[in-house]
Amino acid sequence: MTKIQKLKAIKNNEYSGDIPFFRPILMHFATNFIGKNYGEFSSDYKTLVDANIRCMEHFDTDAVGLISDPYRETAAFGAKIIFHKDRVPECSENIVKTINDVIELKNPDVYKSERTLDRINGVKEFRKILGQGVPIIGWIEGPFAEACDLVGTSEMLMNTIVDPDFCKAIFEKCMITAKDFALAQIEAGCDVIGIGDAICSQISAEYYHNEIMPLHKKLVQFIQSKGAMVKLHICGNITHLLPDLKNVAPDILDIDWMVDMDNAFNLLGPDIIRCGNLDPVAVILNSTPEQISKKTIELISKEKGRKFILSAGCEIPLNTPTENLLAMRSFHED
Repeated sequence: MTKIQKLKAIKNNEYSGDIPFFRPILMHFATNFIGKNYGEFSSDYKTLVDANIRCMEHFDTDAVGLISDPYRETAAFGAKIIFHKDRVPECSENIVKTINDVIELKNPDVYKSERTLDRINGVKEFRKILGQGVPIIGWIEGPFAEACDLVGTSEMLMNTIVDPDFCKAIFEKCMITAKDFALAQIEAGCDVIGIGDAICSQISAEYYHNEIMPLHKKLVQFIQSKGAMVKLHICGNITHLLPDLKNVAPDILDIDWMVDMDNAFNLLGPDIIRCGNLDPVAVILNSTPEQISKKTIELISKEKGRKFILSAGCEIPLNTPTENLLAMRSFHED
């Protein structure tokens, strides 16, 4: 069974193997693993592709991904992005400050912007090297996350209280580009599109239900209609959002370590694949391989018979010992 066949079997509830699908978020760790710096990883698709493939081969992961930083679309909208050797890129200035800025903001051509095109080229490079047997996970920013990238997180959160018209306008612009960028990656060869909208863990259930959930649902349905699966990533404690996330209905939902997996299953139902949820710091970074193996076995035992993907709750930390990551795989046999 190929890796893509395994994923499709899990989705269709037809997988009977003992090994859950395993795909941690590998960014800075992957960069360091191949001896490169983060500036290279986030600005050059060939470095990102090489890092993912070499990690897949060494740690026996079941997919490759294109996640690197939150500023691909932000750069396409016109923001200046500063690259660093030892950390993620940063946006030098928030380019949207007023409603007039929103109105004048032009949705970019994702094929002409250097940073969005770099990710699209990464998809093509993955497909060229790997063929059809390995799932390729593309990535876009969710509408709230991208609005925060353009406006500033504190400013955007304040606007949810004082200026709902501003929020609706910027969300609409972000949705257009999210769909464009997702479609471009699907057409380039992605099997799955990841949607990163971590800021949603910081908003109320009411605001999510009324303002963001309908956008997520439209975005998920759009991507699925184009033939790709959706992996929704909202790290942090999303317990209060789970009832609405069932309605959003992504194929895969990342579950961070502070969310109870049994409760998530009960609230989400059996159809959504839950992905997680080992603590990336307390367990994967700071535990021994023996402790990690024990935690992994406990988690898998609980999830037997359910749609489940073994992973960390969020990104694998940079300084994680390689033997710790291997411990999540060491007891499995295909």
